[in-house]
Amino acid sequence: MSTVPRPPLLSLEEALARLLAPVRPLADTETLPCVAALGRVLAEDLISPLDVPPLANSSMDGYAVRRADIPEPGSVLPLSQRVAAGQVGQPLAAGTAARIFTGAPLPPGADAVVMQEQCTVLEGGGQVRFDVVPEPRQWVREQGEDVKRGAVVLPRGTRLTPQALGLAATVGAARLSVVRRPRVALFSTGDELVMPGEPLRPGAIYNSNRYTLQGLLAQFGCDCTDLGIVPDSREATRSALRRAAEGHDLILTSGGVSVGEEDHLRPAVEAEGRLELWQVAIKPGKPLAFGQVNTAAGASAWFVGLPGNPVASFMTFLLAVRPLLLALQGAPTAAPTPVLLEAGFDWPRPDRRREFLRVRRAGEGRLELYTNQSSGVLSSTVWGDGVVDNPPGQPIRAGERVRYLGFAEWLLT
Repeated sequence: MSTVPRPPLLSLEEALARLLAPVRPLADTETLPCVAALGRVLAEDLISPLDVPPLANSSMDGYAVRRADIPEPGSVLPLSQRVAAGQVGQPLAAGTAARIFTGAPLPPGADAVVMQEQCTVLEGGGQVRFDVVPEPRQWVREQGEDVKRGAVVLPRGTRLTPQALGLAATVGAARLSVVRRPRVALFSTGDELVMPGEPLRPGAIYNSNRYTLQGLLAQFGCDCTDLGIVPDSREATRSALRRAAEGHDLILTSGGVSVGEEDHLRPAVEAEGRLELWQVAIKPGKPLAFGQVNTAAGASAWFVGLPGNPVASFMTFLLAVRPLLLALQGAPTAAPTPVLLEAGFDWPRPDRRREFLRVRRAGEGRLELYTNQSSGVLSSTVWGDGVVDNPPGQPIRAGERVRYLGFAEWLLT
């Protein structure tokens, strides 16, 4: 009796290369008020129409002067004008000083600012003694030192953070062109699943993946259609796939992608489109399905099937679905850069697969390990603030430096 050898496990890098190779950015865009664009991806370069700052200005409360008029500490100059933020002063007469405030434009002719703490206003208030000799352009913010007119302020593909929106506002952008939200259809498979709020019958479990995945999709700017729980039958699964393909860019599922008799997703996707079922050399999260589901009109939606175990589903979303969603929006897909931190634990029996161990930062930057690393223990992702990216077969000893990836960096980068 002959047996068909199993294909070798794919590395994570190989799986991502196959996953992302056919994906192209969405062509549709929309224009939003700048304040409403948080988390969206910029569809075109934002080019500055002006210098920032538009004029040289003071970075301190103090006195604008000509350096040549202060040859030595103790020099005294009369005050000729007062310049507040939002005002434009007159040219500074030689041999005089101007009272100036933070953000106020530097009067023409002035070439330095002396902070008020280094000055003394003499009796009567009409003269100032300078206790220091200023350096050239001291406490001066130069015109265009932040942004030059014509510069690309934010390149196409930038995921808009609060600080990016602030920068857009700095150059006067009231509205921004962004890629439309990816439309994602989400459902879970499994007769054992029930929704929170329903009675938990014997043998059933609550559907936690629905809430985790919905939250992650919202984090990445998606419009999510929740199709709920699909019964464990071939026809019900095919029907759900046909509904999900209409009007959506991606169909995302959890569970049902193995080869058991009650796992119907694989043959259902193959009947409605095409499917690649990969075994990826990572733990948690070995099974990963990718393909397309066709529509009656001849279009198609991408399909990704995640493992059913909640930690495996969470991690494979971060590792595989996150870059896919970013690719659809034309944003960079690279994973966050790990940092080296000290392990506060031993890991003497590593797996042959690349492991993502749930940890959290403790005192002095050392990492604590969650005691139960099972792929069904979702509490590890709440207790922890990230994972150790551990190479295959690599034991860890306390005190060694390991590769740490924070959940926040995955979600915000």
